[in-house]
Amino acid sequence: MPDYTSYLLPVFGVLFSFLFVFIVKPKNKATLKLLLAFSGAFLLALTLFELFPQIYEHAGAKSTGVFVMLGILLQIFLEFFSKGAEHGHMHHSSDSTAFPWLLFISLSIHALLEGFPIEQHDTIIYGILVHKIPIALILSIFLINSKIKLAHAIFFITLFSLMTPMGHFIAGYFEFTPIQYASITAVVIGVFLHISTVILFESSEGHTFNLRKIIAIIAGIGIAYLL
Repeated sequence: MPDYTSYLLPVFGVLFSFLFVFIVKPKNKATLKLLLAFSGAFLLALTLFELFPQIYEHAGAKSTGVFVMLGILLQIFLEFFSKGAEHGHMHHSSDSTAFPWLLFISLSIHALLEGFPIEQHDTIIYGILVHKIPIALILSIFLINSKIKLAHAIFFITLFSLMTPMGHFIAGYFEFTPIQYASITAVVIGVFLHISTVILFESSEGHTFNLRKIIAIIAGIGIAYLL
């Protein structure tokens, strides 16, 4: 019987985050920032420990580096439309009643790519999950506090939750050559590198020392190493 855990975890993580925000309506931004700092460090560490070592086995160093840079550029491009929602920023107007299609499409492309390396790297699912939960919480707060209809908000968050499992499914269903798989994984690494480093740089506002955030970052790296 196939193991559906890696398919279901991202879905449950996003939907439960939305349900939590809908019921509890959290207002403690400091806790969310700590969770973001932890998730950024955790995702960055897992990317370095799990994904980076294998992509150089099937392609040259320079060509692999090109795909990593393409991933970074792709994420920068997506953020023109998402306004940085992938790393905790929500700059979209909360007064609009229109469905935020650009935000949805950019986040969906990002989430779809996230699912690709899960096929050959089981532990990366935990990095993606820890990354998705604070983002889903922030996104849910925005959707619920906006003037978007609740049905549209539920539609948005449900489809968004399915994107990462869909990326995982595509990676497993289609037969990619080792070079093709390594190239796509390199693009995903670029996406992860950009997001995680932006989260870490932004987690220390004004570049002031914050012991709690330092502890959260060290904890994220340590747990990723133990996995």
